[in-house]
Amino acid sequence: MEILIITGPPYSGKGTQCEVLKTQLSFEHISTGDRCRLEKQNETAIGKIMSKYEEKGDLVPDSIMKELFSQILDENRAKEGIILDGYPRTIPQVNDLIELITSKQLAIGKVLNIDVPKLELLKRAKKRAETSDRKDDKDPQIHIKRIEVFEESTRPAIEYMKSKIKVLTFDGLGTIDEITERINASL
Repeated sequence: MEILIITGPPYSGKGTQCEVLKTQLSFEHISTGDRCRLEKQNETAIGKIMSKYEEKGDLVPDSIMKELFSQILDENRAKEGIILDGYPRTIPQVNDLIELITSKQLAIGKVLNIDVPKLELLKRAKKRAETSDRKDDKDPQIHIKRIEVFEESTRPAIEYMKSKIKVLTFDGLGTIDEITERINASL
């Protein structure tokens, strides 16, 4: 199984690009956000712990994400490949990811980082709030908090990841098709 990672700030279009790549590559799209919501909805033990963090816009602790990610890898072992959306988000999660993948004798194909300026992210967050049924999308303060958490935790993790794994960064401005075209040129 090959692993492709899509990273970038909240509202950068990661999920949209994952869906495009899923079709093109016949890989499974694993949105850690969707998976976390499913765990919470089903009130699993891990889901209950996640709820108290995500509803405030905070990151779920790394140990919980490592446990969840290990489950995800095991569940998808027979697939040709998976596209990870939203993991890793911290430097310890990068190390956890590398440890898990190595222990399961898997490989990371590429890491695709979608870069979008903060003002554009806020515009996209507002637009998504108008069409989304997600409770956490309705609060503009959570939009700001998510972007701040990204800048504090995930951007340094992406920089750290560059020393461990090949990371390709793409301009996330423009239409969906323009961004897809940039990504496809690297694949």
